[in-house]
Amino acid sequence: MRGRNSRTRPSYTSQRVPSRLQTVKTDWRFPTRLVPTLDGTVAGRTYKTEAVVLRSFRLGEADRVLHLYTLDRGRVGAVAKGIRRTKSRFGARLEPLSHVELLLHQGSGELQTVTGVDLIESHHAAREDPYRLNVGLVGLEAMLRLFTEQEANARAFRALTRFLELLDERTPAKGRSARAALDPLALSFQLKLLWLSGYLPHVTSCAECGAEQGLVGYSPRAGGAVCTVCRDETTLALAPDGLRGIEALLRRPLAEAGDAGLSARATRDALAVVNSSHEFHGGFRLRTLAG
Repeated sequence: MRGRNSRTRPSYTSQRVPSRLQTVKTDWRFPTRLVPTLDGTVAGRTYKTEAVVLRSFRLGEADRVLHLYTLDRGRVGAVAKGIRRTKSRFGARLEPLSHVELLLHQGSGELQTVTGVDLIESHHAAREDPYRLNVGLVGLEAMLRLFTEQEANARAFRALTRFLELLDERTPAKGRSARAALDPLALSFQLKLLWLSGYLPHVTSCAECGAEQGLVGYSPRAGGAVCTVCRDETTLALAPDGLRGIEALLRRPLAEAGDAGLSARATRDALAVVNSSHEFHGGFRLRTLAG
């Protein structure tokens, strides 16, 4: 399908597209398959890697279980022991949004163990602003849903860390001005994650017949825009402005998402494409990206 193999590529990084794209899954269990790494890390070894904390929850009286996205191994589940104690040496360094360098011990079970942590960036500025925090949590949830395998994807990791950096840089705002500043960034990141997980929306021609004129909607099944002839009852109606806006977000680096000049209609259309793609390909809808 044209939507899965489009030549349209975002330019936020100069690296090549991975030759084997990942498959979207909705299994919330932690990855258990060990993937070979350059240093040959196996069960029973301790290794160092950069990571972003995607989610954490309590385990017993003092521990926490962490969902991590790592540079070297992709999705990893880990236990931070004693983190909830007042004198914990890890403290607040392992909160969601935190970009850290970890020492992880790989045992024989599903969960690895955090044995050391250095904070690279807490993203405190984003945490302090409610709307920026919500946008950040949207991004973390998408990573949880789209990248479930213990398999390195350096481009996805770098996109995530850049997205969080840009959240910190945005000036806090209220009401509509906050949405106008942050919605293009949030949508651009979501679209790029779809691309990196193998589901790039193709919007420059009909994903069914290749026609470049008369594009009227988006088909999640076809993976892209469709024309009046190829549309069916599942097609999402998109305005020409919406199609142009989606293409602009895909082509621009994350830092330039705000320059896409999205209209209110284009923003709604991009959101509809993101949600419908998630639902069709992964069977989920982001709870925090409901519009």
